[in-house]
Amino acid sequence: MSKRRQLRSYDLKQIQGVAGLIGVDEAGRGALAGPVVAAAVLVSPEFLESRWAVAKSGRVNDSKQLTPAEREGLWAEFEELMAQGQIHANFGTASVAEIETVNILGATKLAMRRALGGIYPPSAFELKTEPDLFASEEEKAAFQPTVSCRILIDGLPLRHFPYPHEGVVSGDGRSLCIAMASIIAKVTRDRLMDELDKTHPGYGFAQHKGYGTEEHREAILKRGRSAVHRDSFLRKLFAQPRDLEGQMTLFG
Repeated sequence: MSKRRQLRSYDLKQIQGVAGLIGVDEAGRGALAGPVVAAAVLVSPEFLESRWAVAKSGRVNDSKQLTPAEREGLWAEFEELMAQGQIHANFGTASVAEIETVNILGATKLAMRRALGGIYPPSAFELKTEPDLFASEEEKAAFQPTVSCRILIDGLPLRHFPYPHEGVVSGDGRSLCIAMASIIAKVTRDRLMDELDKTHPGYGFAQHKGYGTEEHREAILKRGRSAVHRDSFLRKLFAQPRDLEGQMTLFG
């Protein structure tokens, strides 16, 4: 079995006994600029056995292992699956101001809460542990409680997070629904950074998406911070010694 096909197999095991499985991942946590974006994808047992999942989910992988064209192509397919009601998906963002206020971990959890809030619990997956108050005796006897969705978050479990969940280390390379969430988060954030490149030209946001490449760091030192840079992430950069022309001095 190929590594990519193992993602679906993993989810088939995780979804046993629950009505749905939700994968959650983020993008932009380590960037020097721009928001952090999280996505959540809800899949059902029926979807994991669907024609698309069986035939096409092998192309899904951790977003970092895919090309931009591959990610965009899969995102278009996810949109079609959502329109057909085969999956539910949503994304949430946390702004630079929020990152500076509650730190990157707090902002990441905030973005994840916003992503989850858009899909969980949808009416088809609501937790129901007892029959309706006015159910007949026959209905009460036949009642079967439903269970809530299982939430899988990429990485270690989160403390002080309002949703019961399980952390899956390297989950975007192990779970199909987490990998799908990683693609949605990455594509969404990349598009946001492309827009920021238009409103804040000169930093190269469209190329490096706000991450700390050498070109990006040089642009910051030359032009200074922009309104979408994370000040707390730039302290080490501005603290580095520089020569008389303003270039960083490297000591080996």
